[in-house]
Formats: sequence, C-alpha cells, structure tokens
Amino acid sequence: MRWLDSITDSMDMSLRKFREMVKDRQNRQILRLGASSSAPARQCLPNGLSAWPALEGVAGEAVERIERLEQRGAALSIAAFFLPLQLLALLIRMEMLLFGVWALLALIPNPGAAEERFEVSVWPDQAIVKYGQSLMVNCSTTCPDPGPGGIETLLKKTQMGKGPQWKEFLLEDVTQNSILQCFFSCAGIQKDINLGIIVYQPPEQVIVELQPAWVAVDEAFTVTCHVPSVTPLENLTLTLLQDNRELHRKNFRSLAMASERAEVTINVKAQREDDRCNFSCHAELDLNSHGGGLFHSNSALQILRIFEFSQSPQIWVSSLLEVGMAETVSCKVARVFPAEEVMIHMFLGDQELSLFLFWEGDTIWANATIRAMEIGDQELSCLTSLGPMEQKTSQPVHVYSFPPPILEIEEMYPLAGTEINVTCSGHILTSPSPTLRLQGATDLPMPGEPAWLSFTASEEDDGRNLSCEASLEVQGQQLSKTTVIQLHVLYKPRFEESGCPGNQTWLEGMEQLLACVPKGNPTPVLICTWNGTVFDLEEPQKATQNHSRTYCCTATNQLGSVSKDVTVLVEGLDEGVSCTVSVIIFITVTLGVVMSPIALYLNYLPSKMERRKLPYRQKEKNKEEKSQFAVQQGEKHNEHNC
Repeated sequence: MRWLDSITDSMDMSLRKFREMVKDRQNRQILRLGASSSAPARQCLPNGLSAWPALEGVAGEAVERIERLEQRGAALSIAAFFLPLQLLALLIRMEMLLFGVWALLALIPNPGAAEERFEVSVWPDQAIVKYGQSLMVNCSTTCPDPGPGGIETLLKKTQMGKGPQWKEFLLEDVTQNSILQCFFSCAGIQKDINLGIIVYQPPEQVIVELQPAWVAVDEAFTVTCHVPSVTPLENLTLTLLQDNRELHRKNFRSLAMASERAEVTINVKAQREDDRCNFSCHAELDLNSHGGGLFHSNSALQILRIFEFSQSPQIWVSSLLEVGMAETVSCKVARVFPAEEVMIHMFLGDQELSLFLFWEGDTIWANATIRAMEIGDQELSCLTSLGPMEQKTSQPVHVYSFPPPILEIEEMYPLAGTEINVTCSGHILTSPSPTLRLQGATDLPMPGEPAWLSFTASEEDDGRNLSCEASLEVQGQQLSKTTVIQLHVLYKPRFEESGCPGNQTWLEGMEQLLACVPKGNPTPVLICTWNGTVFDLEEPQKATQNHSRTYCCTATNQLGSVSKDVTVLVEGLDEGVSCTVSVIIFITVTLGVVMSPIALYLNYLPSKMERRKLPYRQKEKNKEEKSQFAVQQGEKHNEHNC
C-alpha cells in the first residue's frame, strides 16, 4: 500500500500549498483595496461603509472550505482500503478538479456577500410637522447596485429628486400622524425602515368660560378652559388662573387623558371678595422631546360678578292719589350687593317715572314724583334687576278727583251795613257729591245741595275769614277740602284812644314819634298840623320844649275824614324830681316811643296786605284818589278846624 500512502501524502502537500496560496492571495487583495480607498468599489457605498468586512468574509470562507477538503482527503485514505484502485484514483482526480474550480471561484470577490449586508436609512430620523404644512423626506441605501426603492405612505407625495442610492420626496398637506416606510432591494433582498411623522398644532386659541357669569354669594360656579385645535394632546398642559394665582393645572400625558378633549373644568364656591376677579387660562404645548420647541398661549380675561339679591323691593305710596296732584313715591331694596349697580324702574300703569337714586351700604332707594291724570284703579310697580336677577313688586292705587269747594261772596268789598250773601257748593268734578259745611251757617245742606249764609257787614267784619269745608268718602277713607275767603268791609276813618291817645308826654332830649294810627278801610291818610305846619310823622324827632303843643290830626279815605286834637307835653329833668320818678317817666316815654311805631306798623301792615289783594285797576284807582285827596287836604289844612 505504499503507492496509496504516496498519493495521500502528495494530496496533503498540495492542499497545504493551496491553502497558503489562498491566504497570500487574500492578504494581497486586502492591501490593494486598502491602498485605493477612493476606488469605485468604495464609491458604491454612499453611506461611508468600508469594503473590508466583505473581503474578510470571502477569505474566511475559502479557508474553511480548504480545511473541509483536508478532512475529506483523510477520509479518502481510509476508504482506499475498501475501493478498487482505479475507482479511487478517479475519485481523487474528480475531487481535485472540483477543488480547483472552487478555489478559482474563491479567489474572485463575491458581490452577493456584500449585498446581503446592505443598509436602508431615512432622513430626517425624527419628523415633526405643523398641521397642514409639508415635509421633505430622503430615503437612501448602501447597496452598490440597488433594485426598486422608495417610500410607502398614505400621505400625498411627490418625488423631488433621486440618485443611484437615494430618492427624495415631498409630503404635502400633512394633517395627521402617520408612519412612513422607506425601502430598497439589493440582489433580490428587500429591506425597509419606518419613520414616524408627528403632526402638531400649537394652541393658538385658548378659551376660558365662567358659568354662570353672575353668581350668587355661596353658590358654586364653573370655570372651564378649552383649546379648540391643538395636537399632540399628550404634550399639552392647561393652567387655570384667578388673577395671578394658580387654581388648577392639568396635563394629558397618559393615553386615557390624551383621548379626551383639550379641556379642564373646576367648580368654585363664590364669595363676596371674588367679585370682579379676573379668570384666565394658560396653554403650554411642549414638543422639546420631539425636537419641536415650546409653544405658549393665553386666553382673554373673564370677569366674575358676585351678587346678593335675596329680598323683594318694597314700595311706599298712599293707596289714594288725587288726580293732577303731585305725590312722592319710594321703592327700597335691602340686603343687596353691590347696591350701587342695582337697576330700578318704576311705573304707574304704563307710564315710567323719573327716579332719583341713592344708596347706603347694602340698601338702595328710588324716589319719584307722580302726577296721576286718569281717575280709577291703577297699579304702581317697582322693577329691580341686578345681573341676571329681576324682582318686581306692585301695589294698587286709586286715583280720585276732589277739587276744593267753591265759595262765593256777592260783594268782596262791601260797605259797612251792607247785606252779604255767601254761597258754598261742591266742585262739578267731585264725584260723588261732597258734604258741605259753611262757617257761620246754622243749617247743614243735603248732599249735593249748596250751603248759604247771609249777614250784615260791619266794621268788625273787616278781615273776617269765611270758610267752607267739603267732606268726601273715598275707598273707606274720609277726605276733606276747605276753601277760605277773607272779607274786606269798607268804612270811614275813625280814631280810637288806644291807637291815637289824645294826651302824650315826651321826655326832653329823647327821640320821639307822634303816636296816632287811625282806623278805616281803605286805610286812611293821616296828617297832623300845628299852626299850619305839617308835623313829620315818619322820622323820629329829638323832643324839645317847642314840641309841647296841641296838634290837629286828620284821617281821610275815600269814604270821608275825621279829625282829633293830640296834645304833646315835653317834660324836662327838674332838680326836685326824685330819681324814681325820673326813671318811671323815662321808661314810660320809652315804651310809648317804641310801641307807637310798632302799633302803627301793625295797624298799617294788614291794610297794606289787604290792598294788595284788590284788583289791579281798583288799586291804581285808589292810589290815584289817595294822592289827590292828600294834596287837597294839605291845601285845605289851614282852613280845617279840629
């Protein structure tokens, strides 16, 4: 069996030499590729991947196959004991042939090995796009000779460019989150990579609502904040604020909350101090984790109004109103907040009244003056409102007509001794007819009948007040009206000792007036003379001994004249007169001086007031007659004999 041993030894030597040759060829190939790193073989890897791993893999496979052949050669040497020599030689030659072919193939670079390790990538690796905008996407591969490739998406896409190992697409009108697939095939093998596209919509509109906007004290109200359009919801945070104080914060990070609306709601109990507080909402969309930044937005301010309005208004008005007469009415609202903002309207029937408002603390009043013009039953109402609350109070009133009775005198200025007839009757607008009572009348008339009075006028009746009272029952209440007329009786002048003393004593050196006031209607004109000289009755005079004389005083009016002597005695301060007598005289004179003008004025004042009541023409006529009469009396004074 020596021949067989020589054959196997020759095969082992050949295999060892071939193995060394493959390894040497592998090293030379690696050095050659490393020296030409910019060669076309490297250019086929656009992502910068090296060819070294591919070549090392090919060489390693060649070495492994040689080792397997060595093992087979050992197996053949064992099988040689059992096979015929010719057959064994044939098998050896076939194995050597196959090994040679395989060895030649092993020395040629294997492109399939590199293609099995190609990569697919997409840019950008994170995609976040604003709602409705566009996104540019680049899909590329490391395969030297890629097959079909591109992107798969439900979005509208447009290819914008391409290269041997890349393609670029424009995604338009991106309105929802989606997953894009970038794929390439290489040597019959397809690989892909996914890109998640996140659509965001910043919180441009933030709305805060108060329900209700007006809240009663101690009642609950709702504060709601919502954002109509915002995404992604899991990155949103809403914060409710009262003035600058945080009330509540809510985020939507969990999947359960992210499926809700972008809304937050809280309930708050209203207090007085919350009135006019500002409520707002702050929205924050944080996209930093997606590379998108931070977005803020604030709502408009909402003002909360607090009120307290628990009591109905109260009306103060008489149940009876006289037609055409002004009457004050009032409406009051207590325990109301804020009182100064209460709106009050008052109506008499359909007529709205003009109001005067004033308030103090938690109470407000409204006063008005009404003048009813229609007879009958009407309604006075007070309508109050504060925010959404309204309250109304009404009170019935009855409007009646009751003018004063009519009092008539045949002669307003009768002469003394004239018969006077006085009539009192109810007004035609009074219904039903009132009951009349005429002062001085002895008999009461029947209802609806006038009252009569007759008497003879005397000087004492001058200035007498005649009155007539009418009584009427309205809605169970007894009402009365009275008409008064003053009677003026004309009579000749006359002197009374009380008004014009015949003897008057003056104190020498003191200021004195002649005290003399006549009576008469019309008021008489008084002239006092001495020895043809008219004495001044208006200005006080310093008493001297020259004033000691008797004066002739004449009172005259249209009905006649009367004269009276008035003696004035001026006394001096003698040494023999005691101090007590002097004091008494002084006091007496002083009182006379003081009381005389007062009495004169008091007597003159009623006459002056009475004259003002005369008709205008009669007053002018009396004035002219008095002037003429005074001139005539002055001219005839010297001839007049007291």
